[in-house]
Amino acid sequence: MQDPEFCVLLGPDLAGKSSAMSALRRAPHAPRGPHAPRTPRLISADDAFLSPGHALIGRLRREVVKDVAAPGRSWSPDFFAAMLQTAVVHLRDQLLDDARTPAVVDSYYYKLLAKCRLAGAGDNPMFDWWRSFPQPRRVVYLEVSPETAWRRSREGARLNRLEHYGDVPDRDAFERYQADLRKTMREEIRDLPMTVIEEHGDPARTAAEIRKVLAHELG
Repeated sequence: MQDPEFCVLLGPDLAGKSSAMSALRRAPHAPRGPHAPRTPRLISADDAFLSPGHALIGRLRREVVKDVAAPGRSWSPDFFAAMLQTAVVHLRDQLLDDARTPAVVDSYYYKLLAKCRLAGAGDNPMFDWWRSFPQPRRVVYLEVSPETAWRRSREGARLNRLEHYGDVPDRDAFERYQADLRKTMREEIRDLPMTVIEEHGDPARTAAEIRKVLAHELG
């Protein structure tokens, strides 16, 4: 099987990945012809990018947040990781479904693995299987300041249980979690080529910088 050509778009919560992906999808059509650059596929477990036939992935993700990660539940960290694996395998399957067409993958398994580790799953053997999946040509990492991320969360009102420590989404619990999430994700991708895109207020500008990286890596 042909190895897929792809890049991963990664960043902490509220870094603007979803907005950037939407801006990439709205990009003008690429010029046609034998020498025109190939338009990459956009692969994500977010509802906006799931086909109707894959809506189950979105429902499962919401149920994990609402039930498995809810306070007072007796689910183990390993069960939590097993539930998130559905999204990980979906992303891999979509990537391999058309390996001849380059792709941009939203977070891939890196962010979900980091969240599993922060939830206490530790060194689950399942993670080694995830690490055996095809690796990207480059990770495009979106940065965001704690202040901007907190403002985008509407001071905690938009946060879910997988974006902060503890039961109450106050600023300290949010910023400590996001700092640990950054550290854990960066450890996971430390051996991969990475381009960091600093925070911008304009998703279109962020998307333009991402396109430059993609043109170099996948063009």
